[in-house]
Amino acid sequence: MPASHANVLAICGSLRQASINRTLLQAAQKLAPETGLAITLFEGLGTLPIFNPDDEGREPQNVLDFKNQLKRADGVLVASPEYAHGVTGAIKNALDWTVASGEFMSMPVVALNASGRATIAQAALIDTIGTMDAIILHDACVTIALNGKNYATDDILADETTRHPLQQALTMLAAAIAQKQDGNAA
Repeated sequence: MPASHANVLAICGSLRQASINRTLLQAAQKLAPETGLAITLFEGLGTLPIFNPDDEGREPQNVLDFKNQLKRADGVLVASPEYAHGVTGAIKNALDWTVASGEFMSMPVVALNASGRATIAQAALIDTIGTMDAIILHDACVTIALNGKNYATDDILADETTRHPLQQALTMLAAAIAQKQDGNAA
């Protein structure tokens, strides 16, 4: 991987291996090098314990690992399904672990939506992460409706109606990361 690739942590709010959100993030992972990004999919969401403020400062190792991956990331990509008009408990729990420690502060973030029906959760996810002082790239937070299409990763990349908006979102994320890094270097 060339040094010019920015590191992005992708977080899937679904724990299902066959999740359309996971498939969308895996497609982004394959497409990322074309936009100057290197995407790592966080695999420990389901192992994070339920957030308890009493545990701050003595977090279990898997929580520390999650926070460290966020600290090493230049940007974050999130895709989460909607359960009963809300974000999944797993993604909300992960976000709760980072509120006080601030890993999302000034972090460029794009929220992808793999279901045209998941508008309420998408808005709530963006609102929650924005409250944590992340840099939400609203124009890059897109819905790429995969529900009912049984898409595989390569299908997403082969279909211009799904590839193009994904590539645009990644390009905007790469530009925001570069702008932030240029600002930090000044």
